[in-house]
Amino acid sequence: MKLLTATDRYIARLVFVPMLSVFVLAASLLVLDKMLKLFDFVATEGGPVSVVFKMLANLLPEYASLAIPLGLMLGILFAFRKLAMSSELDVMRAVGLSYTRLLRVPYMFAIGLAALNLLIVSYLQPLSRYYYEQLQFELRSGALGASIKVGEFNSLQDRTALRVDSSRDEGRDLRGIFARLQTSNGQVMVISAREGRFFANKESPDTVILRLTDGQIVQDGPGIASPRVLTFASHDLPIDLPKIEQFRQRGDADREYFLPELLQIGWNDRYSAEIRNQSRASLNYRLVEVVMMFLLPLLAVALAVPPKRSTSALGVFLSIVMVVAYHKVNQYGQDVASLGRIDPVVALWGPFVVFSALIVWMYWRIAYVPGGQPIGALETGFAKISRSLRKLFERKRLPDEAPVAEEDAAHAA
Repeated sequence: MKLLTATDRYIARLVFVPMLSVFVLAASLLVLDKMLKLFDFVATEGGPVSVVFKMLANLLPEYASLAIPLGLMLGILFAFRKLAMSSELDVMRAVGLSYTRLLRVPYMFAIGLAALNLLIVSYLQPLSRYYYEQLQFELRSGALGASIKVGEFNSLQDRTALRVDSSRDEGRDLRGIFARLQTSNGQVMVISAREGRFFANKESPDTVILRLTDGQIVQDGPGIASPRVLTFASHDLPIDLPKIEQFRQRGDADREYFLPELLQIGWNDRYSAEIRNQSRASLNYRLVEVVMMFLLPLLAVALAVPPKRSTSALGVFLSIVMVVAYHKVNQYGQDVASLGRIDPVVALWGPFVVFSALIVWMYWRIAYVPGGQPIGALETGFAKISRSLRKLFERKRLPDEAPVAEEDAAHAA
């Protein structure tokens, strides 16, 4: 007996293409939404543009864990909807293929993607989240070599103020420079130059050289009767780099722990009650999100088959609403459980039991009740609303205008 028949391979092709398309579309929308915020953040901090793409790459595992379940459900839903609309599903049912048998290939996809999602939420997502926070820290502290902010006074080591009109080469080549330096003995130097460029100092790695071209130096302070003015063609100005703090170790937040680490922390008395609650909440949240994927094929089939002689797409809309709403309920349950107000098992697995019971009932209606429609009442109400809207917006006939049917008959004659 073959593991995959021609029917299974046909269903696999129908599922794979929309599943991949929805996954790419959902991930792209999430990335584009975050990209605008990151560009604004990096521009405000004066960092290089390349760091934006590094931060987006570290956010991909988190977005993938959200896009994979949605792609799986909509891929199966569109495949069975196509079979139902073309009456192929009726033929398959007539030759003895039940819904449960037709779900063999969708469940293969579900098992493989659930394993991939478990790997992502267990290891890849905590690591990528830690690296994302590290990039943010280094950008704020200047460890990424952030360029000088144009048009603003930049404070360096509390004794140097620097302002530039424009910059090139990621902040290394500066134009229109104004600097004010105060020495330890109280003297003040005001420097203006046409342009300048940063160079590394091999003798002192903690100091960079700002080589100025075509400018003036005005020196004043205690012991100087009148300000001194010096014109130069080239002048090297040493600037001490600020000391950069080391980034923290991984594990400051529960989202950065691996799944085995959450198991060790959640029931370890050496940690505080707050940390244990956060660990158990994060552990149950990750597991329930993965286990929920095994219910998605049943939900997709239950909502994919419209009523007879109907092309309603209400099931597609309702499936997205149900999955997104359940995801938000899980997030709320995790937040409440992290505060210790409710047990994580109740907060996260309670909604899962209710959601599972609803999906199993919907699948039982479509698969084992003759003519059963799990959302039949909603379909009827949606059809009435659609007809009312069509009547509201359709063009009204004039009193002396012949009906369309009569016009067609006259033209035919």
